[in-house]
This record gives sequence, C-alpha cells and structure tokens, in this order.
Amino acid sequence: MSRPALKLRSWPLTVLYYLLPFGALRPLSRVGWRPVSRVALYKSVPTRLLSRAWGRLNQVELPHWLRRPVYSLYIWTFGVNMKEAAVEDLHHYRNLSEFFRRKLKPQARPVCGLHSVISPSDGKILNFGQVKNCEVEQVKGVTYSLESFLGPRTSTDDLPFAPATPCGSFRNQLVTREGNELYHCVIYLAPGDYHCFHSPTDWTVSHRRHFPGSLMSVNPGMARWIKELFCHNERVVLTGDWKHGFFSLTAVGATNVGSIRIYFDRDLHTNSPRYSKGSYNDFSFVTHANKEGIPMRKGEHLGEFNLGSTIVLIFEAPKDFNFKLKAGQKIRFGEALGSL
Repeated sequence: MSRPALKLRSWPLTVLYYLLPFGALRPLSRVGWRPVSRVALYKSVPTRLLSRAWGRLNQVELPHWLRRPVYSLYIWTFGVNMKEAAVEDLHHYRNLSEFFRRKLKPQARPVCGLHSVISPSDGKILNFGQVKNCEVEQVKGVTYSLESFLGPRTSTDDLPFAPATPCGSFRNQLVTREGNELYHCVIYLAPGDYHCFHSPTDWTVSHRRHFPGSLMSVNPGMARWIKELFCHNERVVLTGDWKHGFFSLTAVGATNVGSIRIYFDRDLHTNSPRYSKGSYNDFSFVTHANKEGIPMRKGEHLGEFNLGSTIVLIFEAPKDFNFKLKAGQKIRFGEALGSL
C-alpha cells in the first residue's frame, strides 16, 4: 500500500465511514483506503483511561440537594430496586461509588441450603455446562481458550494445577479425581444489579492470579462480537479446592469497572496506569503460617465491582452434577446454580 493510502487508513475516517450514509466515502477506495474493522476500532478506544476517569468522578462527593435527582435517574434508567437496599435513603450515599456498592438487607437474598453451588451474584446467565475441548463459551457459539483465560502453569508450589501445554493435558491437570468433569457458568452483572459477589460454595482459596488488560464492555452483545473477550479484559482469577476437587471464580473487569476488590486480598490493585500486554502476577494464600489457604463459606462476602461486570465459575464435579438453569435467565445471589 502506498504512503498516501497508509495515511488515509486512520480511525477518524473509519468513524465517518460507519456514521455517514452508505457509499459516502467510496471514492477513497480508489486510492487504496479501507476502513478499519469495527472490532479494531473499538479496541483502539482508551477504555482503561476512561475507566480511571470514571472512577475518580464516582468518588466526588455530591451536594446533599443533588443526590436524590442523580440517584433517582440512575434507578429509573437501570431498574434498581432500592427496597432491597440496607439503606433506602438516597441522601445517605455521598457519591456514586457508595451508591453502586450499596449493601442489601440480610433477608433480601436468602442462601439456598439444598444445593451445593449457588449464584455468587445477581445477574443474567450467559452460558453454562461442561467444558468441551478446553474451550469455554462466553455466549452461545463464541468461545475462548480455557488455558488463555486461566493462564499458563508457572509454579508447582503456588497453583493447584500442574504445567501443561496440550489441551488434553491442561484439562487433565485441572480434573484431579477420576470420573469427574469440568463445568463452567458465566454470569453477567448489569449496571442496575447488586454489585457485590459472594462465595458460591464451601471452598478454600489457595491462589490469586491477576491479569491486567483491556476494559472493554462485557455486555452480551459485545461478547458475541469479540472472540475471547474475557481473555482480553482485566480479570482476577481465584483458584482453590472444594469437596469435589478444583474450583475457581474469576471476576472479569469491564468498561468503567476498573476496580475489582477482593475483601481478603489487600495486595490486589487493579486498573493500574501502566501494564505489559499479556502479563499477569501471582499471589499465593498458602504460607508457612497458613498451609490451607483462605476458607470461604457458601454465601460469605467475597468482593465487589464498581459498576457491573462478569463472574466466571470453572470447577470440577462428578458426572451427575446438574445445573438448575436456563441460558438467558435472570438470577439472584443465593439462588441455586446446580447440585448432585
């Protein structure tokens, strides 16, 4: 391609190409110009910078007289049920961040005691089922690599799974017990949902892996559009064991959700200004003083997002494990996901 053509292949022209009536920029094709794809255009948006700016805006204390109209607009837009909030008085929330992270009344989300795995959050079920060929569906028909999502094995001391490169080997190292299968469940949290997430079962967290990355939107429409979206985005992977073997919970960041907080992990810092693409950092909760890790009870507070995002569960269980779900259904924290 000629130098003039390279100069013309820029995102401002591409934006115009998608906004203007069809064919308006067709004459430019005569000099070799081609529009950047919608996916590439979206990936060029500085979502991490925008998310940090949004985070700072959320921390600004609102005048007392402005709180009710601002929060009422948000409640109306996203269908928030404030009757479930521990504090219903809108004037109580000093800024948007406090409002997003509001707590619920204890009786608002009873935890199901009959099933072994419950929903860790409010949200929408995007997908669930057995993991096939080391590929996990983020939405129907769009998959991502299990190893890319969880990350490669690096240290036999810290992680509950061993090094592997081939797909079958990686899966076999996650499945620790004969006759078990790998299962997954993807839950999307919308902006109007309760933003905290809880332990989905009784388990022990032994390791945390943090992937700095993009902060693209994870709404279902975008998940259909961008392959391996969850592998591109910033995420925090918690791994450990439950009564049936390997268990993991991953909190996936999104646009305006640069802050992922894990209550027992004070060393975790997300959405840093600088990071190396494809990098990650590991932290082990297993120490000389604590040889087991962090025990979590079903329903116990685990962490929070600042706006809304996605939770991905990947775990092993016997072959007769059954999900009590339908794809696309709404679910609330404490309700059953599945059981034996």
